[in-house]
Parts: sequence; C-alpha cells; structure tokens
Amino acid sequence: MSSTSAARLLLLAAIWGGSFLFMRIAAPVLGPVRLIAWRVALAAMFLVVIARLRRRDIAARTHWRHYLILGTSNSAVPFLLFAFAAQALSASLLSILNATAPIFAAAISALVARRPPAPRVIVGLVLGVVGVTVLASFDAMMVAPGALLALFAGLAASLSYGIASIYAKSAPGPDPFANALGSMLAATLLLAPATPFFPAHAPSGAIVVLSVLGLGVLCSGVAYLLYFRLIADLGPASALTVTFLIPVFGVLWGALFLHEPIGVHTIAGSLIVVVGTALVTGFNLRLLLPGVRSQNLP
Repeated sequence: MSSTSAARLLLLAAIWGGSFLFMRIAAPVLGPVRLIAWRVALAAMFLVVIARLRRRDIAARTHWRHYLILGTSNSAVPFLLFAFAAQALSASLLSILNATAPIFAAAISALVARRPPAPRVIVGLVLGVVGVTVLASFDAMMVAPGALLALFAGLAASLSYGIASIYAKSAPGPDPFANALGSMLAATLLLAPATPFFPAHAPSGAIVVLSVLGLGVLCSGVAYLLYFRLIADLGPASALTVTFLIPVFGVLWGALFLHEPIGVHTIAGSLIVVVGTALVTGFNLRLLLPGVRSQNLP
C-alpha cells in the first residue's frame, strides 16, 4: 500500500469514525427518523451533483429493485438503528459495535451455505461476542434507562450491514458509485414521507445543523468518493481495512469532543472485537503497511 493510499485510508476512517460523533450530538435533538432522513437526502443530493459532473447514469429504471433493497438494508435501516442507539450510547461504543458487521456477515454466510464455518471464523465469532460483552458489562452508560435496548439496536444495525454485504456480493448489479447513489435515493424516498410524523425533540442549534451537514455531505457523500478511489487503487479487500480503523477514530473523537472516558474496558473490548473481525475476514496486517503490495484476502 502506497503512502498516498494509506493517507486516504486514514482520512476515510477518521470521517466514518466521526459519523458516530455527529449522531451522538444530533440524534437526541432531532430524533432518529428526522436526522437520518436529512442524512440520506443530503448525501443523495451531493452524489447527484457528482454524477452530473461526471455524466454518470445509474440506470434507475433497470435497477430500481436492487437500489431499493440496498437502500433499505445498507442505509435506511442501519442508519436509523444507530441513530436510535446514539440517544443513549456513547460515540465510542457505537463505533466499536459497527466493527461487528463482518462478524454478522460471516455468521449469516455460514447459515446460508449450510456448512460450518472455518475454525478461525468460529474463534472470531466467539471473540466478537466476548468483546461486546466486555463493553456492555463495564460501560458506565449501560446503567442508564434504555441503554440495553440501544445496545441491541446498535448490534441490529451491524446485522443489517452484514445482510447488505452478502446481498451485494450475490446480486449482479451496477458499479459501486451507482450503488451508493441509487441506495441513497431509495433511502430518501423511503424516509421522507415519515419525517412529518416524527417532530424534533428540541430546537436545533448551530452545532446540530453542522452535525447533520457533516453526516450527510462528509460522512455519506465525500466518504463514498474516497472509498471508491481506494477500491480502484487497492481493490475491495484492501479497502475494507478501514473497518479496523473506524473504532480508533470513533473512540478518539468521542473523547476529544464529548469528553467520553476511555476506560480499560473500552480498549480491551474494542481490541477483542477488532481481532475477532480480523479472524472472521482473514485480514492480513500487511495490508495496512505502506510500501507493502496489496493482495486479496484468503
């Protein structure tokens, strides 16, 4: 991996790690539905502009069912669940829960294929459960009312990401950019009609408005462009190493801007989850090192 690609990877992880900070700020004020409706709408508008500038056609009439499925499972549902969880859980914990998505994908793949997973995958699945248990058992926020439900919502969001990744691999469809734009448009159409029925919980200040813009334009629009560039330069397998870096920045931003404590349980739980995810995906540590030639995961 070249130093330029490594820099892009770190920037993408920093942006996606910031999405949990933005949700933690805005979700208690706007509520999950209104916040995510704005997120996908802003992302869709940003990507439409990029598509027009690049003269890209996503063939919506041909692939609308595909975009609807992807927009539901990979955008609307997980975004809503994480936004719901953000009303009670810390940004740090949310970012770590997000890293369990590949673990869910591996478990679902084994069930669909009706064959037992490889031993390293089994170990990874167990470590994922242990890591989440450590986080839930020692996090001070877990004693608050509704925290347990929020934890399950965060895990359900990762489960939805896992389902979406399996569907995307098995369903022949457009290129990644078309998938991103089509899914954001579909999610916007799904959530917009519900928005009037879910008023904001409190008046929005400047920090909330900036958080919404950050979620929509930066974390969902600009981040996709960075991700597509990494896929083009490194291939999908190497680009997915961003999964392991997102919790680092999620914990960092939560500590810096929300003064969330970083306890021993936070570090231990996140490391256990990341190691479990690495085992499940067959991650090779050399993919993160500058100057090392990228390769497909086993």
